[in-house]
Amino acid sequence: MTDTLKVGKSILEQQPFSMYLGTELVSFEPGRAVLALAVRPEFLQQHGFVHGGVISYLIDNAITFAGGSVLGENVVTVEFKVNYIRPARGERLMAIATVEGSGERIAVCRCEVFSVKGAKERRCAVGQGTITALS
Repeated sequence: MTDTLKVGKSILEQQPFSMYLGTELVSFEPGRAVLALAVRPEFLQQHGFVHGGVISYLIDNAITFAGGSVLGENVVTVEFKVNYIRPARGERLMAIATVEGSGERIAVCRCEVFSVKGAKERRCAVGQGTITALS
């Protein structure tokens, strides 16, 4: 495990909500972060799809990790937007976030969320947001 990934996992472990959900930091490197979440019955809405709030959470957290990889640990999301492409079904969700551009205090990040069932991945949402370093 790289030192960067070790630091990232330590940060994730300090997030009680992420620990409650069972979020896993799969990859963490400068400009990129990958979060995963096993789908549980509690995450589903009435039609059997993963609730949009769960997907939105993954986007928010993944872009914050990606932004923090270039801005430092002390960051927060300023704003983000989500486009749901198709209902999320499957065993696991993967959120892959990248930094699209950054300066000294802000980073604009993009994220794709995939639902995974066996070896099959389907993109179910995309998001974009702005991350800022705290003073």
